[in-house]
Amino acid sequence: MKVAILHYAAPPVVGGVEQTIAFHARELARAGHQVRVLAGDGSPWDDRVEVRIQPEAATRHPAVLAVKRELDRGRVPSGFDDLRVRLRKWLAAELHGADALIAHNVFTLHKHLPLTAALHDWLLDADARGSCAVVLGWHHDLAWDMPGYRGELHPGYPWDLLRVPWPGVRHVTVSAAQRERLALLYGLAPEAIAVVPPGVDAGAFFRWTPATGELVRALRLLEAGPILLLPARLTPRKNVELALQILAALRETSAEDARLIVTGPPGPHNPANQAYLERLLAQRKQLGLEGVAHLLYEMGFTPDEATMADLYQLADFLLFPSTQEGFGIPLLEAGLARLPVFCSGIPPLRETGQGDVEYFPTDASPEAIAGRIWQRLCDPGGARLRYRVRREHLWETIVRRKVIPLLEGRL
Repeated sequence: MKVAILHYAAPPVVGGVEQTIAFHARELARAGHQVRVLAGDGSPWDDRVEVRIQPEAATRHPAVLAVKRELDRGRVPSGFDDLRVRLRKWLAAELHGADALIAHNVFTLHKHLPLTAALHDWLLDADARGSCAVVLGWHHDLAWDMPGYRGELHPGYPWDLLRVPWPGVRHVTVSAAQRERLALLYGLAPEAIAVVPPGVDAGAFFRWTPATGELVRALRLLEAGPILLLPARLTPRKNVELALQILAALRETSAEDARLIVTGPPGPHNPANQAYLERLLAQRKQLGLEGVAHLLYEMGFTPDEATMADLYQLADFLLFPSTQEGFGIPLLEAGLARLPVFCSGIPPLRETGQGDVEYFPTDASPEAIAGRIWQRLCDPGGARLRYRVRREHLWETIVRRKVIPLLEGRL
């Protein structure tokens, strides 16, 4: 699909809308779509995204500012139509052949009314619109709903363009609260307006290593959860078989796509550890956990220190069911990463974790342990917020679940 994105400015200009454009464009391009960004200011920032700049589409262009000064006083100067006509021609040329358009703020904000009017002209011209079957009005700010802007808005054209729904446009807001305000302004049922929130980029926020990014994409971890991290070698005293049973019980209890990541290889000093690995693989198959219980050694993946730190940031819980330990360094690492810990209640781990982690007997039932983990995740607080953000508010997920279905007319 050929997707155009329109706004007054594009990256590297800094702003919330510009950030949304950057991530929408990146994820759409990753998904195989052709993306063209149309803006008045900005420059190319991603080789996969075409950027087309028309300076007169910028809100700070001198001609635009001169027209806006008159519009703010309730007068429509002759320069308004001159700009409108030039911008309409630009839009017609740049949108030729596009299958879909996402226009940010142009429908409801008064910062560039000539561009708003030019877009309205293009929309009503069937020949100019051509193959562009989907137009999404992405509303971040509603001028007519903001008391601070009332003095700059007046009855009639072109200001009225900002408070009526245009034909053939699918409207989108960034929150349910914003949807209610737009519905009231437009006289529409709220259900007619889609809600697509902004997101965050976990990889950039945590500065993941390239290896972490590859692992996350290969295992589709951003969509999964809760994620249990077991940073240990594959030796019997690490009790990985209990971790597998806990994972199976957690998936049953929660009906969620729970995952387990075991980071280490078999211990190097005991030949029996290879046989232990074979038993774990057989147990994983028996429990139906292939594809969700990830033994990184089996994948040929050995995380370095930086990637291990990333895994602590990515996981929802540290699971450490050892039957024997000398100290339990992973508990300290989890503390630095603010990662909740569930571990066996053996004396060395109690000494390390003291009253700051959750303990269970090594002979506890997997169902009981899984129930406690799930309850901890369901309780209000950091663990639940973290889980929800990763599941619902990462840009990759938002574009795949919300933006692409809107562009394809499925939402």
